[in-house]
Amino acid sequence: MAARRAASSLLSRGLIARPSAASSTGDSAILGAGSARGFLPGALHRFSAAPAAAATAAATEEPIQPPVDVKYTKLLINGNFVDAASGKTFATVDPRTGDVIARVAEGDAEDVNRAVAAARRAFDEGPWPRMTAYERCRVLLRFADLIEQHADEIAALETWDGGKTLEQTTGTEVPMVARYMRYYGGWADKIHGLVVPADGPHHVQVLHEPIGVAGQIIPWNFPLLMFAWKVGPALACGNAVVLKTAEQTPLSALFVASLLHEAGLPDGVLNVVSGFGPTAGATLSSHMGVDKLAFTGSTGTGKIVLELAARSNLKPVTLELGGKSPFIVMDDADVDQAVELAHRALFFNQGQCCCAGSRTFVHERVYDEFVEKARARALQRVVGDPFRTGVEQGPQIDGEQFKKILQYVKSGVDSGATLVAGGDRAGSRGFYIQPTVFADVEDEMKIAQEEIFGPVQSILKFRFAALEFPRIPCDRDRLSTGIYTNTLRAMCSTVEEVVRRANATPYGLAAGVFTQRLDAANTLARALRVGTVWVNTYDVFDAAVPFGGYKMSGVGREKGVYSLRNYLQTKAVVTPIKDAAWL
Repeated sequence: MAARRAASSLLSRGLIARPSAASSTGDSAILGAGSARGFLPGALHRFSAAPAAAATAAATEEPIQPPVDVKYTKLLINGNFVDAASGKTFATVDPRTGDVIARVAEGDAEDVNRAVAAARRAFDEGPWPRMTAYERCRVLLRFADLIEQHADEIAALETWDGGKTLEQTTGTEVPMVARYMRYYGGWADKIHGLVVPADGPHHVQVLHEPIGVAGQIIPWNFPLLMFAWKVGPALACGNAVVLKTAEQTPLSALFVASLLHEAGLPDGVLNVVSGFGPTAGATLSSHMGVDKLAFTGSTGTGKIVLELAARSNLKPVTLELGGKSPFIVMDDADVDQAVELAHRALFFNQGQCCCAGSRTFVHERVYDEFVEKARARALQRVVGDPFRTGVEQGPQIDGEQFKKILQYVKSGVDSGATLVAGGDRAGSRGFYIQPTVFADVEDEMKIAQEEIFGPVQSILKFRFAALEFPRIPCDRDRLSTGIYTNTLRAMCSTVEEVVRRANATPYGLAAGVFTQRLDAANTLARALRVGTVWVNTYDVFDAAVPFGGYKMSGVGREKGVYSLRNYLQTKAVVTPIKDAAWL
């Protein structure tokens, strides 16, 4: 138990140990356009023979039968699993093979209306907002216990439906869901208002009240975690919820929703509708009976959700959207450590992560070494059936995403970036893609501008801008030999170039900084226009740490105390005081 709790603070923990990039060997690789980087003279191959054979074998082995049965495929409305009003269903697909796992009830406008009506009754007339906060706390804590009791089933469903490695879902994601629910359960009886002084004889209370019916739309890349991020704070505050799952990954949310009712959640407080964006999602976003909306997904869809919410009842909206996060490697970096961290920052979850470190900025002094070792690390990455032990990377979510990623790879080649690893599908079945690395990437290239959402690392070069100081020559050759002190090194250079380039994007979700210099870390952390800066680490998602973006990466914050504010209304109550002993 203690090990699971420790793992829950890092999304990148719980994964298998990885070989050191420094010990990697193998022929260098280039495919298509782009200049050779000088690894080896002449024509080069994409993969060295051994890594290519291992990766291909892993991706072409017969899939393992998942150790779990699909129990819940219907809509959850008012405490019951029911068919869609239309009777329609849709297929949820195993990304390892493209085969159908199960057919799931396809909710549309009528089903959303039923779910919102159930949530409204539960909030306006039911016991949930009227029970003591401690009782709500106990329900959420029991739910966390049930998640741990059913951890193997939940993890297997998440791996089967979404293509994540079983080691990731078992060792990291499911324990994190339990941790988040305990965190929000702990908050339930600690939400309180204030008594504030007035300028006259008045007693002023500030109350924090549940907002009402919350509509929530979660994505396919982290369905379990997003369930916890959204449902946890909403319930802790005493609200009712209508949750729409992503059509690609509906199974795990339905399963854990059943456990919430087993934990004692009253009927109608949580309703789950599986369906598609243009029907179920649009209806929920524009519904006049929904008091609050939360959405995680692409920036383009987020704009539509925000517009629908505004055009209906002007409901407040929390948005967690796309990103193109910079990962900055300074000239003083331990290159082996930086390569491994940058690798995890990008390739984690098959690269399907909104905050993936998808623009790797590397200082020119260590650039060539970094590229060679990043290439070697990518060639070592094991791609295959996510149920197999030792596999680091499973398939992409579906055929649409698979094709989109390969189109971005082609764009990178066509624009002149150097493809040093990967660039093609892995195996011949399912939606597997080789870990791909581009060098010589320029800021204006499509692969450096747009969110790829796949296992494609783009490595860009940056340099320091020299400052002119009287009587202090700025000799970079002498700096590199250590003749000057670290203080003079800092005086003779600035990080203005990399800050400007890192911020030159419509996104602002996250960033990584890898340096041994505290001054550089502090400067970058404050200069980068993003919601999260990880210094010498990446993908730390502790329950108490807020998460959200600047600019077109979203509106508002999730997790921590900040997420509670999304689901509370603030009310001032003012009453006169006569013959007050004190004011």
